[in-house]
Amino acid sequence: MIELPIILVPGEDGYIVAECPIIPGCISQGRTRAEALDNIREAIELCLENRASEGWELPSDYEVVRVPLGGK
Repeated sequence: MIELPIILVPGEDGYIVAECPIIPGCISQGRTRAEALDNIREAIELCLENRASEGWELPSDYEVVRVPLGGK
């Protein structure tokens, strides 16, 4: 089993947008947090199934960090 980073943000239409930043174009949404996570899980699985035919590989190493901005 692998775990991938997911970013959740509120969409303009009231839905929650979910994105897997290490897979180009892997974005989904849902009415609730749980639905958004279920939908992005499906999207990730489809992306991973098609990666060879699309010519990309999942990064084997990455780091998720938060970058503070502004203020001292």
